[in-house]
Amino acid sequence: MDIRFTESRPSTIGVEWELPLVDRGTGDLAPRAPAVIAAVQERLGDHDRVTEELLTNTVEVVTGVHETVGGATSELAGIIGEVIDAAEPLDAQVMCSGTHPFALWDQQEITADSEHYNTLIDRTRWWGRQMLIWGVHVHVGIDDRDKAVPIMNAMLAYVPHLQAFTASSPFWGGTDTGYASNRALMFQQLPTGGLPPGIDDWRGFETVVDDLTKTGVIDGFKDLRWDIRPSPGWGTLENRVSDGVSTLHEVGAVTAFVQCLVTALSDRLDRGEDLPSMQPWFIRENKWRAARYGMEAEIITNAAGDERLVTDEVHDLVGRLDPIAERLGCQQELHHLDTMIAEGASYQRQLRVAQENGGDLRAVVRHLVTELRESL
Repeated sequence: MDIRFTESRPSTIGVEWELPLVDRGTGDLAPRAPAVIAAVQERLGDHDRVTEELLTNTVEVVTGVHETVGGATSELAGIIGEVIDAAEPLDAQVMCSGTHPFALWDQQEITADSEHYNTLIDRTRWWGRQMLIWGVHVHVGIDDRDKAVPIMNAMLAYVPHLQAFTASSPFWGGTDTGYASNRALMFQQLPTGGLPPGIDDWRGFETVVDDLTKTGVIDGFKDLRWDIRPSPGWGTLENRVSDGVSTLHEVGAVTAFVQCLVTALSDRLDRGEDLPSMQPWFIRENKWRAARYGMEAEIITNAAGDERLVTDEVHDLVGRLDPIAERLGCQQELHHLDTMIAEGASYQRQLRVAQENGGDLRAVVRHLVTELRESL
């Protein structure tokens, strides 16, 4: 199978942000996305910036192609402002986290007119119906398809960093799961979900897609739900690790982090260097540790098995990536990762709000709604 890779301007970015809608009175999920999406598309005169998702309680906001993180976050702020305004007359509000604190999966509506989602649910049944989860996807442009797989493999070492800092799903169906990111472990139950298989180069990627297509596992490469994957149509590497991020500032920080990491790895390939890799069992363990312990995870940092607190590792990475961030114009956003270390990740804030309100998870929803709105 010959998969064409649309070469992109290096380090350009695009962001996809999944946003659940909640009822103003109850805080429960509200199946009002179709009406909200139609209203925003009419206001913007553009059908590409807000789109449907698996469930009718979710609006996905999609940016255009940007050179800078600031450009992407500015566009996000404008679109989400329109979503908030469109939801207001419907008694709906906008929030974001990896999971809803207390909503139940079997009470949600599937987007009925989507053949893609209906096929997914028909195949995955009980597990597919439980995908009451949200995430943020960051695309970074790559100028040569032969870089895509080596950079993907090297980026797997940073899965725990991205998972820990975006962890925002401590609750599931009203229960404190004890995990910083319950979403991470839920999502990998889907076929082709989770970490990508071992692939050496672009030909190997084409072989995997060909094999899975022939055997009916997927209809095409878009059905690969890997945590990090090439996106041939856009000419990007797509990070799908992140939980639903709760504020615009944090989306900016994560986007800058991914942009700088991909750029640094691309630069090394341009210099003729081999990119480092870790054993698959270390990568799997790191993902689990970050999902379980979040910002308190001790992660494996190299093939030798050295370990370090994830927040210490990210703090030092911010310093090492600073020259690249200066070149890309995202220093402010990248350094917000240090602010996140000081103020805590979303899962920590949610747990704190729940504790302060005697376990009332409606207070957590109100906190998430307010936090998102104020970050715009």
